[in-house]
Amino acid sequence: MALTSDQIDIGDTRVADFVIIALEDAKASDVRLLDVRQLTDITDYMVIANGTSRRHVVAMAERVREAGLKLELRPLAAEGEGEGEWIVLDYGDAVIHLMMPDRRIFYDLDGLWDPELGEILKQRRQLTGDG
Repeated sequence: MALTSDQIDIGDTRVADFVIIALEDAKASDVRLLDVRQLTDITDYMVIANGTSRRHVVAMAERVREAGLKLELRPLAAEGEGEGEWIVLDYGDAVIHLMMPDRRIFYDLDGLWDPELGEILKQRRQLTGDG
């Protein structure tokens, strides 16, 4: 199950920690931390959060970048900052998705990267001898 911002243990990861705090400061809504280590090798965590407007989503991304710079962390890549509908910041250990609510519903990243899916895949691999 995914964690919401009020359930996150500060010891999870340095990247996820500063992102969650920055998003709370920026008044992001529906912030979720997904542990995707069993689902992919590209990252350990995904953070997904909603903004109330395009300007708010852009401001959330700026707040995350500023918080990262204080820790000398810079995103490896960033996409969507010009539009503000869906901004992705890739910090390696964590990929941050900042979205308008309609985009979040349409693309359903929460469902696509649900950690419970990792358990299902793990069980299937054990049954088929692939893992």
